[in-house]
Amino acid sequence: MEAEKSSNQYHVSQWGAFVNSKCPRCRVGSVFTGATYGFKVQKMNEVCPHCNLKFEREPGYFYVAMFVSYAFNVAQMITVSVAASVLGLGLSFENLWYFLGLLFGTTILCAPFNYRYSRMVLLYWLSPGLHYEPERSKPGA
Repeated sequence: MEAEKSSNQYHVSQWGAFVNSKCPRCRVGSVFTGATYGFKVQKMNEVCPHCNLKFEREPGYFYVAMFVSYAFNVAQMITVSVAASVLGLGLSFENLWYFLGLLFGTTILCAPFNYRYSRMVLLYWLSPGLHYEPERSKPGA
């Protein structure tokens, strides 16, 4: 993660914090416990361990993340469909079940990614009033 220290603040890039699933307000605390792909189940923290931001801003807040996840899933299916067509796995009748299995497998394989990053997109770019506060990212703040 990119970090720059200046005379009075500690700055972490937005993209680096997003990719590493850090809090959108302080960019230091982790939003999730565990890795995206791992043997431990990834769990979302209720509050930021660094700045105590409550991630679920209101009841049912993360239902909107389902729409973002749906958009991710559609984009992944289109990408796999085009790649399968280019590679010769076209939509002929005899290849239909193989093609559907490929799409279903892609959906299952990308589910942990979609879960994590749909919530991160919601927190970083679709939440009004939630912005980076550099003074909260200082060590010990």
